[in-house]
Amino acid sequence: MLAPKKVKWRRQQRGHRRNAATRGNTLAFGEFGMQALQPGWIDSRQIEAARVAMTRFIKRGGKIWIRIFPHKPYTKHPAESRMGKGKGSPEGWVAVVRPGTMMFEMSGVKTDIAREAMRLAAQKLPLSTRFVELEKTG
Repeated sequence: MLAPKKVKWRRQQRGHRRNAATRGNTLAFGEFGMQALQPGWIDSRQIEAARVAMTRFIKRGGKIWIRIFPHKPYTKHPAESRMGKGKGSPEGWVAVVRPGTMMFEMSGVKTDIAREAMRLAAQKLPLSTRFVELEKTG
């Protein structure tokens, strides 16, 4: 699973995901993409599950780019512990996703295969997405 090699601080504040994404919101590498329509956190396990679903469906035919990375640690208190006693210990890593963020890209396959692969991957994610296609010019 994805995780940073080294971080400056073990714990982070939660932050907010209010506005639409201004960077990383267009197709940069592939012909097809999966774009987020809602804000949210995507766990490293969910990213991996979506990647596996796509690669299995296209049978290693095309190329897939993962455009998000889980940089943010999230913490949890142990179950049935009393209030207070500071912040919990780091539990895992999440990628912060804003509306409009291009999460996955794909090329080298037909449109209907790419659409179905992205649909299967979207079922593994906790937010709604849409399928984006590169506009052909000329």
